[in-house]
Formats: sequence, structure tokens, C-alpha cells
Amino acid sequence: MKLHWSPRSPFVRKVNIVLEECGLTDAVERVRSVAVFAAPPNPEILKDNPLGKIPALITEDGRKLFDSRVICEYLITRADRDDLLPDNPDARIKHLRWQALGDGLTDILLLWRTERGRGDHADPVILAAFETKTRAALAMLEKESAELAQTGFGLGHISVVCALGQLDFRYADCGWKPALPGLAVWYAEVSQRPSVAATAIVDDGDGPAGAADATPSFTYGTTS
Repeated sequence: MKLHWSPRSPFVRKVNIVLEECGLTDAVERVRSVAVFAAPPNPEILKDNPLGKIPALITEDGRKLFDSRVICEYLITRADRDDLLPDNPDARIKHLRWQALGDGLTDILLLWRTERGRGDHADPVILAAFETKTRAALAMLEKESAELAQTGFGLGHISVVCALGQLDFRYADCGWKPALPGLAVWYAEVSQRPSVAATAIVDDGDGPAGAADATPSFTYGTTS
């Protein structure tokens, strides 16, 4: 299999955690592929994903899979790891809901950073909306932190881990952990899991520089 990837992408990390969990890491050839939202799409990615986004996975039989949700479900099914995405309807919906929450928060964090990168041209209404949604998502995760801890590790946890990892990577000084102690404890514990520890985000510096790479200003304990 071939995977378009970046060591900085939270959605690629999500796939990498599943690969680790499923014992399929060595079955994938990784191709370093730069994908930037506010730039012309990478033609090498477009060959395999018309949306121009990563991750994108090409299977041994030539199928081109894109969107982390589709890729992860394919890998989980291939490895027969229904513990990561249970067949039981209630358990499955729980993980899919957490996946939606984690992926949605990750999307907001990525788009928020892009908007801030516009400097004086950034729309204050959009910025405020992203901050409000981020706070609401984190508040819900804090409320459900005990349930996260009590539920067997699966795709929902992986998505939330990747969202919080993005928060730590791009918003390192926001101070969410003291404000959300239950979520912080769960995150510290799950971060020790080998698949999570092995896939930590790394900034390899391969990408556009400039204002769009500036760390957004966001302090969890206050509103901006």
C-alpha cells in the first residue's frame, strides 16, 4: 500500500495510529506529500485524491481511498479489529460520535489557524466563531472524559487524541489542561499507549513559511 502523508497532519496521524494498532505499519510505503489549504493543490496528490487532501491511501489492488474515516475503517476491517470499531450498534455509534467530535474539532483548529494567518484581513466574526466552537467542543469532551476513560480504546478515542494533539502542537500555550482536568488526565494516560506515543506530530519544516505559519493567539481561560 502507498500512503500520502505528512508528519504534521493530524488526520494522517489518525491513520498512522490505526496502522500501529492493526500491525500494518510495515505494509505501507509512505510518500511525503505537501498539502496546503490556501494554495494550489499538489498535482501528485490530485492523481490519487481529486480533493487534493491527505491522507490518501492506494491499496495493493489499486483502489484509491481518501478521508481518514474511510481509510481507518478499511484498515480496521482488513485487520479484523472490531474492538477498534465495534459491530454492536450502541458501541459503534459511541465511537462514530466521538470520531465526528474529534475530527470536527481538528477541522476547526486547522481552519482557524488559516484564517488567523490572513493577518489584518482575517474576519473577526469567523475568528470568534471558531473560538466559540473550540471551547464548546472541549467542554463536551471534559464532560465525557470519564466515559472516554471507561470505554475500550477505539476509533473515537483516536480521533479525540489527534484533535488534542493538534491543540498542543499549534496552540501550545492555550492552557487547556489546567482548565479541563478530567480531559487532561485521560489524555495523559492515553498518550502513553504505544500507538499514540509512536505517532506524535513532528514539524519537519517542509511547507510554506510566512504569516500562515504563525501560532494563533488563544488562551483557554479567557475569551479573545
